[in-house]
Amino acid sequence: MSAHGPEHSANPPRAGSASAEALSGRRRVTIDQARASPIPEGNLAAVVLAHGSLIVEYYAPRGTDSQTAHTRDEVYIVIAGRGWFVNGPERHPFGPADVLFVPAGAVHRFEEFTDDFAVWVVFYGPEGGERAAT
Repeated sequence: MSAHGPEHSANPPRAGSASAEALSGRRRVTIDQARASPIPEGNLAAVVLAHGSLIVEYYAPRGTDSQTAHTRDEVYIVIAGRGWFVNGPERHPFGPADVLFVPAGAVHRFEEFTDDFAVWVVFYGPEGGERAAT
């Protein structure tokens, strides 16, 4: 995680930017396309889709997961790999096709993951996260 913003990318696409406009029309991305997406220096993930407050990234760290808490809610969808996920005070195993929710501000990271580990990361909503439904 870069200290520059809520996403894994230091400079995620914003409305009006050329990269945001290129991504905003995209409605589908394959794993192969995501794997081929360049990750800018200093970033941990590649932005592959964007629309309004929604940003989807491809994240596949090797060795260690160095991210820190984010300022927006996020969902991880495990593409490949197995390991352990720390989510606030909880630690639990994960594997392919698992869906993991992390509220804004929660400390989280992947640990002891396999070499093929990869996830889709979905950021959405306002800074500070959405309120839980009552």
